[in-house]
Amino acid sequence: MNNPVIFKKMLTKQWLNTAQILSALSHLTHLVYLKNVNQPVIAFFASEYMLKQGQVTQNFTRVSLHQYQEKSQSINFNHFFKQNIQNYHSDFNGGLIGFVSYDHAAQQQVSIKQKNQPALFLGIYRSYLKLTPQGWTFFSDEDEAESIFQVIQDAIQHKKHPSLSLTQTCSARWNKNEYVTAFNKIQDYIKAGDCYQINLTQEFTAKAHGSLLATAEEFWKLTNAPYSGYLKINDFELLSCSPELFINFEANRKIVTRPIKGTMPRYADPKQDEQSKQNLIHSKKDQAENVMIVDLLRNDLSVYAETGSVKTPQLFEIESFNQVHHMVSEVTATLKEDINPFDVLMSALPGGSITGAPKIRAMQIINELEGAPRGAYCGSMGYFNFDGTGSWNILIRSIQKYQDEVSLWAGGGITIASDCDAEYQECFDKVSAMLDLLNTWQKES
Repeated sequence: MNNPVIFKKMLTKQWLNTAQILSALSHLTHLVYLKNVNQPVIAFFASEYMLKQGQVTQNFTRVSLHQYQEKSQSINFNHFFKQNIQNYHSDFNGGLIGFVSYDHAAQQQVSIKQKNQPALFLGIYRSYLKLTPQGWTFFSDEDEAESIFQVIQDAIQHKKHPSLSLTQTCSARWNKNEYVTAFNKIQDYIKAGDCYQINLTQEFTAKAHGSLLATAEEFWKLTNAPYSGYLKINDFELLSCSPELFINFEANRKIVTRPIKGTMPRYADPKQDEQSKQNLIHSKKDQAENVMIVDLLRNDLSVYAETGSVKTPQLFEIESFNQVHHMVSEVTATLKEDINPFDVLMSALPGGSITGAPKIRAMQIINELEGAPRGAYCGSMGYFNFDGTGSWNILIRSIQKYQDEVSLWAGGGITIASDCDAEYQECFDKVSAMLDLLNTWQKES
């Protein structure tokens, strides 16, 4: 297959950071950004896309630069991946970008409540900016590439300063007693043999006007998260500060997943910080929690993997982020030939690290106890190239805004060995710095 001709051109304002470029382009629909570890990408003007909200799924195709027309056929993932492309990439190179909410992913297997906001967005992008060693560079294989570049270049010449104002403090929907009640019910379920582990999370909410883009630069500096990102669809915004990889789809059908289970807080004092790290390294409870999820993911991936290819090259590694130390393991596998990567992603979602085990019963218990649908939180955001390579995160440490509702979540895995006070505190260890920052945008009364 002949690869299409790529139009490539440098932006004139190389000094702009990611948040500034996104702000300049914030008037565009389905604007998306992925830090993507290897090479950050900003994409726009999807050539076609699929959007699900509530029980309605719609499909659109672009008929002119700013105009879309609804169509009856959805993206055909059986024909999306072009197996005869030989140039594999470790970064986005034109293809699919989007997100799958926890609600949509869980509904594939269990009946659960849904948050009133977009639940799935998948767009095909052939025009995008990538941060190359030379600076932000425009790439496109579309016929109208030059006119798209001019629109982007013109928008970036005119600075925009999005604003956000919270009309109330973003605070926990649950009080401590409500958390304790849910925790105790999980212990009862574990003792009854219903489950081994449940990922219990709680929501922090506020009302707000404006755009999450006003906060993006500061949040990304605060967290320095490898799987951060941003997506805007009409009046819905998703700001990811995620440290967690769900699945990397690599060359030669190799897949890698890196579940996080086990957390201890960071401290400014080096001795105290090292002690916290050592506590995590030697925590039998966290190791047990981690290995349960490793086993679940090994099982999830083995359905599509070549016999004998599922390996665990890393177990209980410690990774340190700005606010917390995490225990991370790694599972790798080789997909069978003729397996569709999109099918693998969708069948493995939601990730085991944010449900519990066994997964289906865990999702039912989560739906019963958490009291509100998670929405995008604990879903996944990422990309697929046309060659089948790609990368998808787990949407933890992520803020979602729909109309005037802002939502942020945190939680952790509950096992028979869990201590309620410690688990409750872990929620705040994970999210308090983000909450404190978000609340600096509260409008003074």
